[in-house]
Amino acid sequence: MAGKKSKTTTDSIEETRLYHERYLRAMNSPIRRTILRILKETAITIEGLASRTGLSDEDLRWHLNLLEHGFCVEKENRQGKLVYKLTQEGRVVDYVE
Repeated sequence: MAGKKSKTTTDSIEETRLYHERYLRAMNSPIRRTILRILKETAITIEGLASRTGLSDEDLRWHLNLLEHGFCVEKENRQGKLVYKLTQEGRVVDYVE
């Protein structure tokens, strides 16, 4: 990540600790790790994620909000559709389990 500062670190140790807590909470779920593995393959809409995970819209939105709050995913508007994509921080899913 040469030249790019991580979203989970700051100049303040207290703020960095809070960011890491948010990140670890996001990663601490088998369901959320499944979502991250799907996003590793491709950016996808919430409808696509629902069909791949079998989760209800309400449950899926809750998990996606935790993942976004934990810096693992971000939303992007592509041709009028909202898609979720994996962030650099979310790629750690390869090393978890």
